[in-house]
Amino acid sequence: MSYDLMVFDPAVAPRERENFMTWYWNFVKWDEPNRNYNSADGMTGNLRAFYDDMRTVLPAMNGPFAADIDSIEDESLLSDYNCGSSGIYITFAWSKAELAYETTREMARRHSVGFFDVSANDGDIIHDWPQSLSEATRSEKRSWIARFFGRLSS
Repeated sequence: MSYDLMVFDPAVAPRERENFMTWYWNFVKWDEPNRNYNSADGMTGNLRAFYDDMRTVLPAMNGPFAADIDSIEDESLLSDYNCGSSGIYITFAWSKAELAYETTREMARRHSVGFFDVSANDGDIIHDWPQSLSEATRSEKRSWIARFFGRLSS
């Protein structure tokens, strides 16, 4: 079982949840013509900059930027990046879920790309980020675990 997140170009993805989910389900059909989903080439917005930064913390397990397995001390950090033109679907080891959530969310904020918590029931969909952390709402600061388990109990 993996822990899955997605980042996307907020200028492309619909803002209303129902329309966003339709867009998402079309995205994960993996049917973009002539698309190599292991390649970051041709992505829109700031997705390439996000991808380049993310790989420094949670290295790619495949594709042209795959980490050298022999140089990785903790193989559970290896992540699967599926790069579409307007989004990146990322799978992580479940044991790294909290690190993956916090890192992906922070990198998404830093690069002004959208964020979708695929693995959570009614997962967060964020298109726009506050200008500073002090503007973030209390609910945005809750830990991944509190949010995840809170949803399970409702």
